[in-house]
Amino acid sequence: MRGCRRQPDKGETVDTVRAAFRDECARLGEELRGLGEMELDGPTDCPPWTVRELLAHVRSGAGRLADMLAAPAPAAAELDAAGYFGAPKFTPQVDAARIDSGRREAREVDGPALVADFDRAWRATDAAVAAAPPDRVVRTRHGDAMTVTEFLRTRVVEVGVHGLDLAAALGRDPWLTPTAARVVADLLTGGRPVPAELGWDRLTLIRKTTGRAPLTTQERAVVDAAAFRWLAFA
Repeated sequence: MRGCRRQPDKGETVDTVRAAFRDECARLGEELRGLGEMELDGPTDCPPWTVRELLAHVRSGAGRLADMLAAPAPAAAELDAAGYFGAPKFTPQVDAARIDSGRREAREVDGPALVADFDRAWRATDAAVAAAPPDRVVRTRHGDAMTVTEFLRTRVVEVGVHGLDLAAALGRDPWLTPTAARVVADLLTGGRPVPAELGWDRLTLIRKTTGRAPLTTQERAVVDAAAFRWLAFA
């Protein structure tokens, strides 16, 4: 979905998205603090990543915006958050590089240091966003130009959805925060209500439409008719 046709949903300002990012990152840090090395080396439903390797990937993604804001700004935005997760971007080569990067970074530090690094990374991003105009344009590692608000929305998706993966890997109940759930759900539905016949809350919507829970044939038909956004998200 090229172009910036999507406008932030009513009430979803940069402050709303920033609060969701901050809430979800803080909660993730709390949940992972004190994990033992054996827990960190356990498998996830994002093979071949372990918990440690998935956390390394999330840490990198959470801190990426600080460096992007330190670079020169492109002239104009080209892409919105939904377009960022477009399937053509996530080729086998890109996926292989992303997986290898997470595994390599996970080997560089022990568990407590990795959790501490995640905390530093997201706080650096939060501080950089607070100091930047919401319409400031940044360039992603894929070469796309996006506004700060739209790119930060993708960070909420990354931390929130991979938080579901980490919770499942650790055998814990999902800890998705209400603010993050709202931002991710609004991105998936385009800000439209979930069809009443589905009976889904936001957590169920996110799990079902990101492949974290199976869709029944009837649910898929309703989702397709509602024109929800299918994000290319591992």
